[in-house]
Amino acid sequence: MTGSAALLTDRYELTMVDAALQSGTAERESVFEAFARRLPDGRRYGVLAGTGRMLELIAEFRFDDPELEWLRANDVVRPATLDWLADYRFSGDIWGYREGEAYFPGSPLVTVQGSFAEAVVLETLILSVLNYDSAVASAAARMSSVAIGRPLAEMGSRRTNERSAVAAARAAYIAGFDATSNLEAGRTWQVPTMGTAAHSFTLLHDSEADAFRAQVEAMGPDTTLLIDTYDIERGVATAIEVAGTGLGAVRIDSGDLPTVVAAVRRQLDDLGAVHTKITVTSDLDEYLIAALSGSPVDAFGVGTRVATGSGHPAAGMVYKLVARRGDDGTWVDVAKSSAHKASVGGRKHAVRRLDGSRTARDEIVIVDAGEPVVGTDAPGDTSDAGGTATERDLVVPLMQAGVPDERWLGPEGTRLAREHRAAAMQELPIEAFRLGAGDPAIPTTYR
Repeated sequence: MTGSAALLTDRYELTMVDAALQSGTAERESVFEAFARRLPDGRRYGVLAGTGRMLELIAEFRFDDPELEWLRANDVVRPATLDWLADYRFSGDIWGYREGEAYFPGSPLVTVQGSFAEAVVLETLILSVLNYDSAVASAAARMSSVAIGRPLAEMGSRRTNERSAVAAARAAYIAGFDATSNLEAGRTWQVPTMGTAAHSFTLLHDSEADAFRAQVEAMGPDTTLLIDTYDIERGVATAIEVAGTGLGAVRIDSGDLPTVVAAVRRQLDDLGAVHTKITVTSDLDEYLIAALSGSPVDAFGVGTRVATGSGHPAAGMVYKLVARRGDDGTWVDVAKSSAHKASVGGRKHAVRRLDGSRTARDEIVIVDAGEPVVGTDAPGDTSDAGGTATERDLVVPLMQAGVPDERWLGPEGTRLAREHRAAAMQELPIEAFRLGAGDPAIPTTYR
């Protein structure tokens, strides 16, 4: 699919604009906020991802002639609203948490200020990006924490749609993965790419030895040979016969992994291939990676579970109006009071309280914060408090007058988000990284 992304939205976004234009309320200055009421069941923290992608999409959000003609033909909105959409350019301001930041229930992740019409029309776009990318990043961060420094490759392109595959690769990279199999993610976001051969390549040849020989001749002995198409023990022996003891790695994609990995390591060592690494890629998730922490695995490849949020494919974020100008020009706080879906009105700022050891203890959301406060750029940017508690501002400017902050865009923004995620993880208390179900690692309080 090519062209504008303007119709990748819900109909009611445009019908709200239509009705607001007719009632004269469309131009009321408004503040919207994206946040999560709760974390997915069992999770102790979330990782925000998608911000850089979101900003680029907002800057390019346009209703071109094909989109306007379809809306006209299907009588979605009135002709006057079509004229308004034809001139649509977001001209407001956006603040929020830095991409890669850890978040908790109630965190004001993205705050959008502009006219009601120009801000509400972005709801579906903002949530579709943040909910998916943050779900992937949150799962990937859990996997990264239990991999204990061993490389992780994202391999989930075939388990999601073609657009989400690129977003998943980027989000996983921000959250600590080292590479992806997706080439478009490499081209667009400069995520390192990896990959050698699948079982079909072995099956193509008359023998496993012929397949290994062809791969080594094409890619060199430092390649990774897939050894479980037939018999694993025989596959290891054949791999070393063909490539020699300098073979880069073998990959295992099946079997009882703790048992199989131990046996393969012994066999490789017995054959003199003591430096040949072992990569495993069999339906891994954070729990299986943790179970393999004591095994001689050198690298992991994760597909389905990372690209689908490891059981939580959406982060559960919502986008709500929290303040608007009244007829007298003053700000009016607004909020839902629905059962189990209540929200907190008012513009917000957020800080994270750190104790003397620079461990996070509270997420503090400041309500009716007035004009936005510009936060520090990274966890490490707060001054040394000399062993006393301190607070780190979490909110930074993302877009001003419709122009995104260049720092957060493109490959460089992705790299900065990856660095920020790593630093933010260093602040979390140790209980945040337990895989068992539990409450958020730190509480959210309002003041």
